Amino acid sequence: MYERKIIPNLNCGLDLIGEVLYGKWKIRLLWFINEGYKRPSELQRKIPDASRRVLNVQLKELEEHELVSKIIYPVVPPKVEYSLTEFGESLIPVIGALGQWGDQNQERLKNLIIKRFQGSAGTKDDFPVL
Repeated sequence: MYERKIIPNLNCGLDLIGEVLYGKWKIRLLWFINEGYKRPSELQRKIPDASRRVLNVQLKELEEHELVSKIIYPVVPPKVEYSLTEFGESLIPVIGALGQWGDQNQERLKNLIIKRFQGSAGTKDDFPVL
């Protein structure tokens, strides 16, 4: 696994939150665990675009940052469940606010993102109209 050689900048809250939540699927993982999806297979079904390996790496990082806890049940086959810690639960209102902002600005954001890709990747026929 990749290990950083330079200590990240941790001088303000934005740097800290970026360090903890940086990762394509971390915010969605936290949200889905909060909604009750606790097994790795359930999370994989909720985020089918992510590989199992990437989800496992990001779940491990969330665990290291004390946002989720992992319970391994001593059964055969092994059963694993994730749950939010109290610290992780404190982040849910912030994630909810970000999601609400995204919903309120959905059309504008979609158009900006598509415009960016059209400018760099090809013609407008390459992208669906939203």
